Amino acid sequence: MTTTPHARSFDAAAALYAANRPSYPPALLDAVEEIAGRPLAGARVADVGAGTGILTALLHARGARVVAVEPGDGMAAEFRRSLPGVPVVRGDGDRLPLASASADVVTYAQAWHWTDPRRSLPEAFRVLRPGGALAVMRNDSDESVPWIAEQTARIRRFLGVGEDVAAAGAARSLPSGRPGFTTRRVPWSRRVPLDTHIANLSSHSDFLVLGEERAAAFLARERELLAGVFPDGTVEEPYVATVSVALR
Repeated sequence: MTTTPHARSFDAAAALYAANRPSYPPALLDAVEEIAGRPLAGARVADVGAGTGILTALLHARGARVVAVEPGDGMAAEFRRSLPGVPVVRGDGDRLPLASASADVVTYAQAWHWTDPRRSLPEAFRVLRPGGALAVMRNDSDESVPWIAEQTARIRRFLGVGEDVAAAGAARSLPSGRPGFTTRRVPWSRRVPLDTHIANLSSHSDFLVLGEERAAAFLARERELLAGVFPDGTVEEPYVATVSVALR
């Protein structure tokens, strides 16, 4: 996985990430089971780029035998605090520290874009047993919802990111354009306090690398705008969760 400042920015904000990032809807894991043709219960699963264990916890709750792979010191430490009974090994998706043909399922959640697919794809298939499944997942804010579209536009203007650059980044985040992958999309939402929504934004790498003063100033203005949209202080965050699955 890449060692850019963006990629490593999460280590200093692992607790913030764990407390405020969204999870994944159950229907997304149902889709993995459907496409893989097997239940997650009892499956040997490697969750790569596991971070603080958001997806790992869901896999573990379904009865999967999970081992997490995480390159970051801070993220791995937070993972161990939240999931002390689940093994986590240090490593990255481009060089998996796992034996060949040792997993039934390999998952990436919000982590594929930090890898070099020329390396991570062969590595995932090396670790999978014959018939195993690679499942790459992510959550994206649903820009068909007007207030999300407006917020996204403000963030892109502030960061100086054009729509073409944003689209290119989104395309790299899933391998769905590659032959052999089946993709499912699941719209869902969560209701959270406004403070949680702002903290979620602040946990993204673009804000983590900005510097505290610049990020805080933008997020304070964002809080004021959203307080007018959600006067009761509760934000309905709409998402589209996506999973792309390929079988070995």
